[in-house]
Amino acid sequence: MPRVDADLKLDFKDVLFRPKRSSLKSRSEVDLARTFTFRNSKQTYHGIPIIAANMDTTGTFEMARVLSKHTLFTAMQKHYSLDEWKTFAVNHPEYTLSCPPWCEHSASSGSGKADLERLCEILEAIPDIKYICLDVANGYSEYFVEFVKTVRGKFPKHTIMADDLEIVCHSSLEPLIVTIALFIPGSNMRPLS
Repeated sequence: MPRVDADLKLDFKDVLFRPKRSSLKSRSEVDLARTFTFRNSKQTYHGIPIIAANMDTTGTFEMARVLSKHTLFTAMQKHYSLDEWKTFAVNHPEYTLSCPPWCEHSASSGSGKADLERLCEILEAIPDIKYICLDVANGYSEYFVEFVKTVRGKFPKHTIMADDLEIVCHSSLEPLIVTIALFIPGSNMRPLS
């Protein structure tokens, strides 16, 4: 069974990129794309593992259209209505219908009953969306773990991201990674399994 390592972790301010010797002749030969196969959904993601956050000003349809050209991922903001999603799907079917691996994005939801209903409506209307971003202020709460279990039960083939910068303690994080969700974007947007 996978384990969460409880050792000291570094934040972005603690990391220094040091150049190292390389066989590459030019920076143009660098390939940032990676492939991840997620444990619960069995889906494979291929692209540059950078995710535009699901904030109102960054997790937008416009951002998704631009970032997808560079194989980057967008976690859509959770305030889009079903009608807005449908309009986007009709006007830009290349980003929603049989979406190729380079244009990935997620539908986002809070943890309330109305949020879950809206998420269900969106995923029913646009079934090619394969990712779900769950956004909550208190990701360490038992309620959130139960909510993620509910979403996993409704959408077993979707890849679930739990987005909360406060999901840092071992006792909260491990159940989400091991049994329910697949990665926790958080501040450094890293896949965890």
